[in-house]
Amino acid sequence: MKRTRPILVPLLLSLALVLAACGDGPADEPDDTTEEPDPTDDAETDDGEAEDDAAAPDEPADDVTIRLMTHDSFDVSTDVLEAFTTETGIDVEVVPMGDAGTALNQAILTADQPQGDLLFGVDTTFLSRALDADLFQSYESPRLEAVPERYQLDPEHRLTPIDVGDVCLNYDVGWFEDAGIPVPQDLSDLLDEQYEGLLAVQNPATSSPGLAFLLATIDHFGESGYLDAWETLRDNDVLVTDGWTEAYYGEFTAASDGDRPIVVSYASSPPAEVFFADPMPDEAPTGVIEASCIRQIEFVGILGSTEHPDEAQQLVDFMLSTTFQEDIPLTMFVFPVVDDADLPQVFVDHAVLPDDPLDLDPQVIGENREQWIDEWTRTVLR
Repeated sequence: MKRTRPILVPLLLSLALVLAACGDGPADEPDDTTEEPDPTDDAETDDGEAEDDAAAPDEPADDVTIRLMTHDSFDVSTDVLEAFTTETGIDVEVVPMGDAGTALNQAILTADQPQGDLLFGVDTTFLSRALDADLFQSYESPRLEAVPERYQLDPEHRLTPIDVGDVCLNYDVGWFEDAGIPVPQDLSDLLDEQYEGLLAVQNPATSSPGLAFLLATIDHFGESGYLDAWETLRDNDVLVTDGWTEAYYGEFTAASDGDRPIVVSYASSPPAEVFFADPMPDEAPTGVIEASCIRQIEFVGILGSTEHPDEAQQLVDFMLSTTFQEDIPLTMFVFPVVDDADLPQVFVDHAVLPDDPLDLDPQVIGENREQWIDEWTRTVLR
């Protein structure tokens, strides 16, 4: 059954995920709503009472509100942030700043007049740019002990990993079964003429998953071969949309009346399809081509200009807590980064996180990103 109900995803990776010119956030598989916790009033202390003075160290002397700048797809359950406020007395104001790339740009442009205390949503595609801008102060959370080293990409701990997800080719299981065509197993298979007119992708200049997929092709085919591959995809009638929503809900056969059974989406899209179906099916109607997946990690950083560094550090610790980490799979449809978080059953049954995804060094991405996008545009769109 075709559905047009939006699903909540990164991401993520994120990525993410996440261009200066991107229209899609790394977690933009879904509706871009951000819930803010209701302020929780803390009991005031009376400096004139000895017994109140004794209790004061356990409570903040004044209410503190810290501002968390995010991309528009940041989504956490209200009661989760309320739990942080109840535990610490610190209110969190979530400040959506557009897509992930725009959020980073705003943080850079307003560094002298900061609009927040922390920034969430920098992912691997913009990691080097964020660090080169010298926006963040170092903070090594004790909870990093639960985070695998492969996700800790900044040795100075200016950016802390919070979630992980992969951008991957998704395919319509039923379409391929009916057509009797084998599902492509990797990116090279897409160059075969039997897949002509079957693929929908996003423009890497306007979409985070579109950029991630471009990077995946560069990793797979190499810098010397990726443009030849894209020329073949162009001749094979690849369809390019501005963003993820247009591709997934406008062209993908499993989610629309479109005619493209392969689309660039997320590794977490199949469990989202199951979770939002009514009734929920036993099997996901979509699958993931694992050899096409490229990793996206999303980070949070404490801005160097914050007037509340201690409170910001507490929020970073909380974002690595199991309370926060176990909430994000079904709100942002990304994977937690800590080892001690349990996954919801729908992720266990239907999500994949490949052990050996495609990957490019963030520094290499930062040095070549704009050139690669320009070369892709000249090759595919002109």
